[in-house]
Amino acid sequence: MTTISRIASIVLLIGIAFVTLCPIDFRPETGHPTLERAGAYLLLGLALGAGFPRQLRYSLIFIVGVAVGLEALQLVDPGRHARFDDMLVKAIGGVVGILAAWLLTRMRSEPVA
Repeated sequence: MTTISRIASIVLLIGIAFVTLCPIDFRPETGHPTLERAGAYLLLGLALGAGFPRQLRYSLIFIVGVAVGLEALQLVDPGRHARFDDMLVKAIGGVVGILAAWLLTRMRSEPVA
């Protein structure tokens, strides 16, 4: 399960980076943009949390760094825009995903009384 989660986190990261940095015309639209952002980072956070269960602190730092870094890279592309609100939604979605995976992992590993 850990290996699959790690592979999923890499695939999700590549997909998120592509969608974030590609021309706006190539960006898929599946619904409300804020929900799309939060959902994508939530999935990435879940994959990171499940793939690296003992690296909670580093996973949290990584997901926030990815959100900040990819949002900042949008400043380079004149067709895209970087917004603090978007970055915040992404970071919160990722953190919630990591914490949810951590919580699920802890619940699964604790014996039931």
